[in-house]
Amino acid sequence: MYRLFLPSEYVKNVFRVTPEKLKENGIRGIITDLDNTLVEWDRPDATEEIIEWAEGMKKAGIRVTIVSNNNEGRVKAFADPLGIPFIHKARKPMGRAFRRAVRQMGMKKEDVAVIGDQLMTDIFGGNRSGLHTILVVPVSSKDGFITKFNRTIERRIMKKLKRKGLLD
Repeated sequence: MYRLFLPSEYVKNVFRVTPEKLKENGIRGIITDLDNTLVEWDRPDATEEIIEWAEGMKKAGIRVTIVSNNNEGRVKAFADPLGIPFIHKARKPMGRAFRRAVRQMGMKKEDVAVIGDQLMTDIFGGNRSGLHTILVVPVSSKDGFITKFNRTIERRIMKKLKRKGLLD
């Protein structure tokens, strides 16, 4: 049961996810969460560092799609200036949005990684969909109401995974 919450990788932030490391693992596409993964949940647009990261991925031939549970206005305002396709109201951890993103990128699931800050949505959903999963530390300690609830459960799961020696 807990293995569905176990990420393939656990890193400090998205900047630790480089095109070189992805290509070493056969990854050519990224499905990334938005809020508290790329930027704080209440920041409307990308930071300079995120813009550079996204451009670096594009230059390296890594396709990026944002998959977010947030509304269209929020996700579109962030993604459009970067030229990144997106799926809003994704209903993660349900698999439909993950499968749709893989199809839109024209890839097989073996070629795609999911990057996110939540075990309950991003990692669980990515693992259930058979994708490589990368958990990042949230960029902000502030969260929306539902996410705060999820974080309580996630802390318990993380403790269990660490106790079993499955996660550092």
